[in-house]
Amino acid sequence: MTQKKKTAPVNEIDETIVAGTGFVERNIKTLSYTVGGILAVIILALIIYQYYIVPRNAEAADNIAVAEQLFLSGDYEKALNGDGTNAGFLQIVDKYGSTPSGNLASLYAGLCYAHTDKAEEAVKYLEDYDACGDMMVSNAALGALGNCYAQLGQNDKAAATLLKAAKRADNNTLSPLFYQQAGQLYEAVGNKDKAMDCYKTIKSDYPQSMQAQDIDKYIERLK
Repeated sequence: MTQKKKTAPVNEIDETIVAGTGFVERNIKTLSYTVGGILAVIILALIIYQYYIVPRNAEAADNIAVAEQLFLSGDYEKALNGDGTNAGFLQIVDKYGSTPSGNLASLYAGLCYAHTDKAEEAVKYLEDYDACGDMMVSNAALGALGNCYAQLGQNDKAAATLLKAAKRADNNTLSPLFYQQAGQLYEAVGNKDKAMDCYKTIKSDYPQSMQAQDIDKYIERLK
């Protein structure tokens, strides 16, 4: 089992980077805190996606409905493994993996593991998710995967994944968030040029985003 790392508060992130004292190692959990916001976007999109877009196998859909309610209530263990009467996401993946609902269960399983700080398991299911259909869901899922890579210390892979998610999303909600996270990770591994590119993209392409409000300080410290 991967040992959990002690993390600094969110407001210490910038100071830690400037001091050069191991941003990722000291703050890896704070990067994943943003997953909470990402997950909220995913959950809303999932509800719309499943009930109005995806043609669902009836039996798989019936099984996934209870697990979804457990997920939304925050009972991630039962959502994963079932409640003793109804199947959880893991069983749904095993039994209906080739159906749209089975594919959706892979995403839910990955998010359950991400919520419970089990990054290795989260990566397995997020990688298995077939990112097709709704672009908000698939790109948010890719961003969550990048955050999980960061939790595992796979910083280059995490940054590349977040950058890919940012470019694919190309919207004012997800893209600046992922560009900022990718930039922080690129800073952490010493790639200042790529970090600067990420921050300048936020400033030029997403000036109305929340991240753009203080992006100048990120840019200035790299000059």
